[in-house]
Amino acid sequence: MAFWIPRYLAAFHPKKVPHFFTDVLVIGGGLAGLRAALAVDPKLATLVVTKDSLQQSNSAYAQGGIAAVLDSEDRFEDHVADTLEAGGPLCDRAVVEHVVREAPLRIHELIEWGTRFDRSEKGLALSREGGHGHDRIAHALGDATGKEVIRAVVERVRAAPNVDIWEYTFTVDLLTDDEGCRGALVWNRQHGKTFIWAKQTILATGGAGQVYRETTNPDVATGDGMALAYRAGAELRDMEFMQFHPTVLYIAGSSRDLITEAMRGEGAHLIDRFGHRFMPDYDPRGELAPRDVVSWAIVSQMEKTRHPNVYLTLTHLDADRIRARFPGIAAICAKFNIDITRDRIPVRPGAHYMMGGVTVDLEGRTTVPGLWAAGEVTSSGLHGANRLASNSLLEALVYGAHAGEGASRAALATKDDFHALPLENPRSEPARQTLDLGDIRNALKALMWRNMGVRRDAEGLAEAKENIEQWCRYVLAQQFSRPSGWELQNMLCVARLMIHAALARQETRGCHVRIDFPHRDDEHWNRHITFRRGQE
Repeated sequence: MAFWIPRYLAAFHPKKVPHFFTDVLVIGGGLAGLRAALAVDPKLATLVVTKDSLQQSNSAYAQGGIAAVLDSEDRFEDHVADTLEAGGPLCDRAVVEHVVREAPLRIHELIEWGTRFDRSEKGLALSREGGHGHDRIAHALGDATGKEVIRAVVERVRAAPNVDIWEYTFTVDLLTDDEGCRGALVWNRQHGKTFIWAKQTILATGGAGQVYRETTNPDVATGDGMALAYRAGAELRDMEFMQFHPTVLYIAGSSRDLITEAMRGEGAHLIDRFGHRFMPDYDPRGELAPRDVVSWAIVSQMEKTRHPNVYLTLTHLDADRIRARFPGIAAICAKFNIDITRDRIPVRPGAHYMMGGVTVDLEGRTTVPGLWAAGEVTSSGLHGANRLASNSLLEALVYGAHAGEGASRAALATKDDFHALPLENPRSEPARQTLDLGDIRNALKALMWRNMGVRRDAEGLAEAKENIEQWCRYVLAQQFSRPSGWELQNMLCVARLMIHAALARQETRGCHVRIDFPHRDDEHWNRHITFRRGQE
């Protein structure tokens, strides 16, 4: 499979675009990017660019917490086993061991930096989520862990004298030559296009949930980093594995707010429209089964009952404890006159976390020299075919630290011979007609939800492929001048890779559920599906 895609999205010429030089460029302002910036040697100039504010990232919206072995009754081997059980044999055991054993160090690091995790009389208050066999989830502000972690880390980054931050700056493309990645072309309202030349570049742009109509991800999660890396020649893999969170608040006309898995960890039940607690019908672990199992069960129960959602109920639990544990969710539900201690909470699955992405090694190196990556933009081998709950912020911390350290060592070994490269991309012929970008974006999101959702089959995937290929032919041929156009092009690029990967994988594995191939086939498909520009 090969398809045409422009190398650069925008026109540029080195004599017409301002130039900025830095030692290390970090693209993305979530936890992975910020942790990477903090790992760079203070002697090196570091620039963090993010397309919105530092508060707008999947990291900041994370509710549940961070998984780590933090008490004497838990063991590294058990956390490893739980991760491998959820993700299956596509997990890289060496990566899982590496991340799990480093987890306590990264948690204590956050505490030293001022993160206020919830505590009990024994120390850190630890909870349990689906797929975990032990209470090992450190959380903060009850159900707003990401918000508190990002607050503390942002304060530390802003205090670092060698780190500058450019908010509201969109990265259009990575700049490359025969030696690898040399920086990026960015855009903001104040300066327009700017070349940023860097000795080393770290990609930490997060996920791609916005390619779906139903998603927990904020508006910024449009898969930009994956598309950037693909156009620059980096290898991507596992693009068929989008994880769907089982419990997303489903109120017609409202945003799709995440209802944390920790609620089920505290004893919440899933019931259908008739009040039947159905999860034990599908899995002996009930509500604490891994996310792919719970999502499948919910969709199946919705079909059985011919109802657009199921319900989460906590009415059998202590009301005061529930309000104290989940103040954020209580406030969100109260806006719709739902009292979480007395009323049923309507929920259904939504796109939540991308297991696939840019291929990286244990240190965060991509296949392009000079380019590193960390966090949800990557395929590290930690999550396999289905991420274990609360391993995402953990991955961001561990890989952010290692990518920052690796990029720092490489930048220190490079001479200060900063100069601009004679890269240019000519302007194309102007489009003959104006496109309604919002309409195409909505059509893409609806198509992906319908045909590339919790369950897939060849017929639906082929339909999606045909539609996306058609949109790509005229959308990717245009040169836009604003982020709305570049985002749509990135979304189409990523969606197309996802569709092709899902069509290729003729089995059911983790969160990739093919109803026409309902069983896992290790003989033929216990392997990664990879993509590289022009070499699929």
